[in-house]
Order: sequence, then C-alpha cells, then structure tokens
Amino acid sequence: MPKWGYSIAEEELDPEKTVKASGRELRVSYKSAREICKTIKGMMLNQAKRYLRDVMIKKRPVPFARFNKKAGHRRGLEKAFAGRYPVKAAKHIVKILEGAEANAEYKGLDTERLRIIHASAYPGMKIKRYMQRAFGRSSPKFQTLCHIEVALEERPEPGGKV
Repeated sequence: MPKWGYSIAEEELDPEKTVKASGRELRVSYKSAREICKTIKGMMLNQAKRYLRDVMIKKRPVPFARFNKKAGHRRGLEKAFAGRYPVKAAKHIVKILEGAEANAEYKGLDTERLRIIHASAYPGMKIKRYMQRAFGRSSPKFQTLCHIEVALEERPEPGGKV
C-alpha cells in the first residue's frame, strides 16, 4: 500500500486545529474536479456542501476558468463566463468533505466553524485500454484517474478567545 502525501506543506497545518481528507485514484474527470476545488477553496464547510448539492441538482453552475472550450454561458456566474454542472465530480468531493468532517468530529473540533483552506485535484494514473475496430485496427481508450485533497481549519469564534 503506498503512503500518500499531500500537496500542502505539513508546516502550514496546525495539527490541533486542522484536518485533512483525500480521495485517491477516483474515476472522475480531473478537469472538472480542479474547477470545483478552485471554487470551494475558502468557503465554510456547510456552505461548500450546500453549493455542491446545488451543483448536483443543476441549480448552480461551476465556473470553468481554464478548461472552458465549448462550455456554454451560464446564468449566475461571477468569476467566469463559461460554466458546467459536473455532477459526478461534485458527488465525490461531497464524500471527501464528509470524511474530513468526520475526522474533525473525531478530533473534537467544532464542525460549524470549519473552513476549507486547501482543495486541490490533479491527475493520477492512466488506465490504458484499446477498443477493437474494423480491419484489424484498434483505437486507444485511456482513462485518467484523479486525486482530490481537502484540508479544513477551525476558525476562531468571532469576538471570542480561541
């Protein structure tokens, strides 16, 4: 079993106030996952879960800044003009956020004050397959897997001591 690292430096994370969770080798488009992670970074945990559930029912779009070729305009976007509804990636990221929330409960952190300080997605290994074609030929049918990482931090209470 490989030991997975995180793309965020360990020195940046206070082990008393932060939690991490990740999904490795997921069968999700890493382009969609990257755009979702960019959107939810900096949100509070409850706000991010509500946003992703709205994406899953196609109520709110995810702004696509980098991978936006042939993506249509969507109503309600502030950061970009093109947007999509990546339902499958949103489902997986909600699962990862719920795992991070469970880790926070285990550590004794207040889940109402958790904020996403790190969210990243990057490509994993490729599953290489070939599809048979006519006249003895074949075409590649590769699938790129995806790694998704999330780190949450407990914010201090407004107007109170930590």
